[in-house]
Amino acid sequence: MTKLYGIKNCDTMKKAMTWLSDNGVAYEFVDYKKAGVAEANLPDWAARAGWEKLLNTRGLMWKKLSDEERSAVDAPKALKLMAQYPALIKRPVLDTGSKLLVGFAPETYAAELK
Repeated sequence: MTKLYGIKNCDTMKKAMTWLSDNGVAYEFVDYKKAGVAEANLPDWAARAGWEKLLNTRGLMWKKLSDEERSAVDAPKALKLMAQYPALIKRPVLDTGSKLLVGFAPETYAAELK
């Protein structure tokens, strides 16, 4: 079963859910802030998509971090930060089992989910 990970109240998440429903793609939604699954999945996601793609450096949470936390980010530090602050994970994360899509773009979903 395809799993869609994210935060329920996120506008991008709502767009992704609408696209999936409108295009007949069955999925299970997992709120990674409430379910606490982000930390367990991060090593796999980073291996499949790259930590750079997962780390949301454009969001409010990133801006709230201290200069020290934002400096010299490498893979171990990024994974630690995303585990500590799940809002730093770019949303949504769509895991089809064979593919991992990070972020939402209708054209990417259309190309990858057909």
